[in-house]
Amino acid sequence: MSDKPLAVIIMAAGQGKRMQDPSKAKVLYPLAGKPMLGHVLTLCSKLECARSICIVGFAREHVAQYVQTEFPGVLIAIQQEQLGTGHAVQQAEPEMLNFEGDVLVLSGDVPLLSIETVRRLIMTHRLKCALATVLAVRLSDPTGYGRIVRNKTGNLERIVEEKDASSEERALREINTGIYVFDCRALFDALKFVDRRNAQGEYYLTDTLALIAARYGSDSVAVELTGDEAEVAGVNTKIQLEELEAEYLRRTGPSSGE
Repeated sequence: MSDKPLAVIIMAAGQGKRMQDPSKAKVLYPLAGKPMLGHVLTLCSKLECARSICIVGFAREHVAQYVQTEFPGVLIAIQQEQLGTGHAVQQAEPEMLNFEGDVLVLSGDVPLLSIETVRRLIMTHRLKCALATVLAVRLSDPTGYGRIVRNKTGNLERIVEEKDASSEERALREINTGIYVFDCRALFDALKFVDRRNAQGEYYLTDTLALIAARYGSDSVAVELTGDEAEVAGVNTKIQLEELEAEYLRRTGPSSGE
């Protein structure tokens, strides 16, 4: 792959209101007997990262206790207010001040992601000498997801969230999975310029890609496509969790806890 060091930031601060339990963090819901976050952290442990940082927020005492008990090498950063994905990643900056390398950004509610896909994403990022690379997938029904908007040369221009998208942009089928690799310095430099002028009033991590492309050129941002929809699916409801658990067991067998 490369001798360039790799860090990972796992976003695990959300409540998951549609899970219908106001006392429990979404990432602690179990899939095949293990919290969803545990599946993501197990994946991270296979990457031999220089450092791993988990962003906690809602029910942070419970999430942090789980992480520190089961994955004691993982650092904890706290997002006091849930002001968006960009704001969440900013909370890891104090732990990254002296880090020179790439940063993998994952979500704690995407439990089926494979090590092969992550390694392919990192390889694409490095082979293309990119400063930011996003994992994308094409869906027959992209409703609810941020769309990948490409320029005339086929490079990524920006990612637009559905609530902010035009009717033409909503017709796009290539969506953002919320999984990225960034050059560390480019990431945190770009986050300084992200604002909240959008439909949800949040700091979007996705805005950093357009900022990086504008500053360094469209070739500085890459897209890696996966054809596996289930692997990159997140969980927002108990029904989705049940569906992903069934898919997980189909792929791994009922006796597997990993």
